[in-house]
Amino acid sequence: MFSRKAKTKPANQTSWLMRLIPATAKQKWSRWIGRRLPPQEKVTLSHKGIFILPSAFGLAWLALIILLYLFGTNYQNNLVIGLSLLLASVFHTCIIYSYKNLAGLTFNAVAPADAYAEQPHTFPIMLTGHANQKRADTTHQQICMQFSGQRHVRLQQTEEQTIATVQYDNPQRGLLTPGRIKVWSHFPLGLFKAWSYVDLDLHQVVFAAPLECDIHLTSQAAEDNNDISHGKIRPGVDDYTGLRSYVAGESLKQVAWKQWAQNKGMLTKEFNEPEGAPVWLSLADTQGHDLEQRLSKLSWQVNSLARKNQIFGLIIDNHTLNQSSGEAHRIACQKALALYRPSFNLQSDNHLGGQNAG
Repeated sequence: MFSRKAKTKPANQTSWLMRLIPATAKQKWSRWIGRRLPPQEKVTLSHKGIFILPSAFGLAWLALIILLYLFGTNYQNNLVIGLSLLLASVFHTCIIYSYKNLAGLTFNAVAPADAYAEQPHTFPIMLTGHANQKRADTTHQQICMQFSGQRHVRLQQTEEQTIATVQYDNPQRGLLTPGRIKVWSHFPLGLFKAWSYVDLDLHQVVFAAPLECDIHLTSQAAEDNNDISHGKIRPGVDDYTGLRSYVAGESLKQVAWKQWAQNKGMLTKEFNEPEGAPVWLSLADTQGHDLEQRLSKLSWQVNSLARKNQIFGLIIDNHTLNQSSGEAHRIACQKALALYRPSFNLQSDNHLGGQNAG
C-alpha cells in the first residue's frame, strides 16, 4: 500500500455561472445523480458515471481550429488547413485520454480518526487503479477530490494503491454526513474536464470539542465527591485482562499452563479489580456558559480519565452509561455527548402557554 502526500487548496468560491443556475435545476440534477450513482461501499468509475466537457481553454482551442480552417479555405492555403486538422485531431484524442484517466479508478473508504467539532477533519479514501512503474503515462494523474463547498486535494500521480485524505473543515457536533465526493481531472492538456461523483455513504460522529478544565467527579457517597483516586484499576482477582511474561517467584496458580503446553513459554494470567467506589461524570454538575461549553468540558474529562485507565460512568439527563473503562467505553461516552440533544418538557410549556393566554 502506498500513501502519497497530496496538495490541498482553499475551497473554491461559487462561480458566477453556478450562481445563475436556478435552485430547482440544481435539485433535479442532484436527484438524477443520486439515482444514477447510488451510495456504495466500493465505487469503480466507468462510462456510466464519467462526464466530459470542454474547459475554457478547450473552447478557445476549438475556436482557433475553426478560425484557422476558415482562413485556410478562404485563401486556399493547404498548410493552414492541415494545421487546423492537426489541432482538431489533438482535440479529439484528448477526449479519449481524459476518459481513460478516470476510468477503472476504484474508491474505498478507510476508517477515519476521531473527529472533533470546529477542528479540521480528513476522510481517508483508498484509490486503486492500474499502474505501470516503467510507463508513467499508464497511471491516473492529476486527480482532484473535493466535498461540496470544501477544499480540494490534488494527487499528482497515483500508484496501484494510494490513500488520499479529503478534507472537511470545521464540522459541527453530531452526526456528519459529508455527502458525495466530486472527482475530476483536466489531464492531459487541460482541453477537457472529466469528472464524476463518488458516494461512499460516509458517516462520522463528530465529538464535542475538548475544553480543558478541572475534573469534577461524583461518587455514590456524598463524602467521596471530587475524589479523583476513585475508580482506578489495581491488580486483583476479579476480571481477567490478559497475559504477561512470568516473573520468578510469582505464584504458580497464576501460570497459564495451557499456553505453556503449546510451547509458548511461561506466561502469567493478569486480573484487575476496581479500587474505590465507582465515580460519575454528570452534565448537571458541569458548569459552563452554555450547553456546548459544558459538553466540551465533559469531552475533555472523558479523554483524560480514559488515558488514566479510570473506571467512571456518565450521566446525561435521563441517559446513563454504566461505569467502565477502556477505549470502547471512551468512544461510547464521546458518542453520547456528540449526539446529545436537550429535551423539553412539553407539559410545562403547555401549562405556561395556558397561563399566558389567561
